[in-house]
Amino acid sequence: MANLKPPLPRALRPKPKGPSENNGHGRVKAGPKEKLAEKGISTIDWIDERTSLSGGARWMMFRKIPKGTNWFYTLGSATLFAFLSQAVTGVILAMYYDPSATRAYESVRYITNEVFLGEFVRGMHKWGSTVMVILVFLHMGRTFFYGAYKYPRELNWVIGVVLLILTLFMSFTGYLLPFDQRSFWATTVGVAINGTGPLVGPYLNDFLRAGPEFGVTTLARFYALHMLVLPGAIAAMIGAHLYLVARLGTTAPPWMKAEIPAASRKDDA
Repeated sequence: MANLKPPLPRALRPKPKGPSENNGHGRVKAGPKEKLAEKGISTIDWIDERTSLSGGARWMMFRKIPKGTNWFYTLGSATLFAFLSQAVTGVILAMYYDPSATRAYESVRYITNEVFLGEFVRGMHKWGSTVMVILVFLHMGRTFFYGAYKYPRELNWVIGVVLLILTLFMSFTGYLLPFDQRSFWATTVGVAINGTGPLVGPYLNDFLRAGPEFGVTTLARFYALHMLVLPGAIAAMIGAHLYLVARLGTTAPPWMKAEIPAASRKDDA
C-alpha cells in the first residue's frame, strides 16, 4: 500500500520559478539573496502555521482610518516609542547602578564618567523621561479636544488617565536614584507633600519612605517601584490601551462632516 502524505498548505508550497530564472537549457541556480529570502519566508510560514499570529497582526495593524487623520494622531505612537526607549536605556543603566545608600552616587558617577557611552545613555534616559511626560500630556490634550473620549471610548480614556498618573509617578521615583543632595531633598519635599493628602496621605507617606522616616530603605523602595512595579503596570495598561484602539478604532476630527452616499440621498428624497 502506497504511503499517503497529506498535501502541503498553500503557504508552504514552493513558489514556481519565474521566466527570468530559466535560460532555455534548464533552471538557473538561485543566488544567495533568493535563498535567504526563501528561508525567511519558510521560517515565517512555519511559525505562523503553529501560532496563527498573522491573523492577530492583521487585526491589529490593518484597519480603517477616518478622514481627516493628521500628524496629531501620531502622538500616541510617539509616546509608546518614548516608553520603549526608556525601557532599553533603563535596563542598560541598571547593569551598572548600585541601589545602595552608600554606593548609589558613586555608581552614577562611574556610569557618567567611565562607562563607554554611559553619559550618552544616562542623558537619553534623563531627558527621555521629560519627553515622555510632555508627549503623554499632548496625546491626552489631542484626545480631549478631538472628542475621542466619548462613547464608546470612555474606558480607553480612563486607561489613559491611569497611564498619565503612572508616568508621573515613574518620573518621581526615578528622580531620587542618583542620590545626590538635590534629588534627596527634592524627594523629601515631594513625599512630605503626599503626606498632606486626606485619608490616604499618611499611609502613602509611610509607604514611599518605607518606614516612619526618610532613610536607607527609602532608596531601595523607590528603586523597586521604578524598575519593577511601575514598568510592569505601564506595559499592561499600554497593552489594554492598544487593544481598545484596535477594537474601537479612532475618531475623525470634530470639524469633519460625514459624507452621505448619493444612493442614500435619493432614498431620503
